[in-house]
Order: sequence, then structure tokens, then C-alpha cells
Amino acid sequence: MPKTVKPFTPFADDAAVQTLGDLTVENGTERVVLHGSLDLARDRRSLERARALRATLDAVVAALERADLPEEAPRPEAKTESVKNPFA
Repeated sequence: MPKTVKPFTPFADDAAVQTLGDLTVENGTERVVLHGSLDLARDRRSLERARALRATLDAVVAALERADLPEEAPRPEAKTESVKNPFA
């Protein structure tokens, strides 16, 4: 029986994660981040994953098309913190 994939609402929260094979789609209110890899073979499981990926990307595109977008979003600043060297 095919596994049902929950609907992915892009930019709705900072917690939702969708996994397709080894590909992870992380939701955020400012960015949607994809990382990992997804192998698609000529089989039914790959077809299911490809359809889920298409639905996810279609939702991202639709959300972006509805928004008033700047030319380019600012990149988030890296947060760094200095810690005491435990070996010193």
C-alpha cells in the first residue's frame, strides 16, 4: 500500500520536514531548504516519490507566485558563539 504524504504548506512554519528517499525538505517561514539526494529508478516507488516531490515543489512555486517578492531575499547571518577550549 502506498504511503500517504502529508500536504506540505511552504513557509507556514519552522518545523515541518518532508523526507523523500534521502532528500529532506525543511520548511521555514523565510526559506524552504532541500538537501540530500533522491534516486529515481524506473519503478513504482520512484514514481510515488517523484509525484510527492512535484507536489511539494508545485506548492512552493504557488506560494511564491502569490507573494510580493523582492529581487533577492537577504541571506541569514551565521550565528557564531565563542566557547572556552576544553583542552586548554
